[in-house]
Amino acid sequence: MSIDLHCHSIVSDGALTPAEIVQRAQVNGCTLLALTDHDHTGGVAAARLQATQSGITLINGVEVSVSWRGRTIHIVGLNIALEDERLQTLLQRLRSGRLQRLQSIAEKLSKKGISGAYEGTLALATNIDMVTRTHIADFLVNTGHVNKKADAFRKYLGDGKSCSVKHQWAELTEAVAAIRHAGGIAVIAHPMRYDLSATARRNLFSDFKACGGTAIEVHSGCSSLNDRLNYALLAQQFGFLASCGSDFHRDGDFGGGLIGCCPPLPPICQPVWTDFS
Repeated sequence: MSIDLHCHSIVSDGALTPAEIVQRAQVNGCTLLALTDHDHTGGVAAARLQATQSGITLINGVEVSVSWRGRTIHIVGLNIALEDERLQTLLQRLRSGRLQRLQSIAEKLSKKGISGAYEGTLALATNIDMVTRTHIADFLVNTGHVNKKADAFRKYLGDGKSCSVKHQWAELTEAVAAIRHAGGIAVIAHPMRYDLSATARRNLFSDFKACGGTAIEVHSGCSSLNDRLNYALLAQQFGFLASCGSDFHRDGDFGGGLIGCCPPLPPICQPVWTDFS
């Protein structure tokens, strides 16, 4: 099986439509796929229609924005019931805060001599209520203020950088509870990408476990074999299931992998998909 349980479409900050995501995954040999747009499940129906035609098994998914001890982390929900009112109410609340964050970031950029960020970024977002830092980075690249998106995050948008704006997303406990209420499995997305000390990482995993979290991504994007081995051991230590995902947004994006093409999990892992009903 070729499995990818983390990717994004134009419904959040990806470049392809949900149908195109499924088509690309099929071309790359994927057999089990989850569309996990940020704080939005609006693309899953179109993805499922294409998956039926393409012979791919599609898992309902979402990636929930979470504030944990002053940091932003992401929790993927897999195998969720899309109609669950509790989950959808939470996702709607998270989407409504994105425009406010964009305005605050645009004001900081203006003080740096970069004008027009609010309007310019909105013009790049397919869904206005789903504007993300990736869209702001695209604006900075398009206007020549940075050469590539990675530079936008390193200089302006990354946590703690000059134009970063702390935003209160969902609490870890409420995000996990909402995913579980929708019958889903909660997964810590790309844990290797958070700038955490060993102690902070243990605290995150312990808090996640205590509130009902089930799995972590042992592979994400372009993670190395060493990452996969280390996080496989951590999954075993904490009793987590293991997930994998390309975190695909668009071709050539930093941090993302090839959609539908994740390496095999280390043998000690218990795959998260064994719990899918």
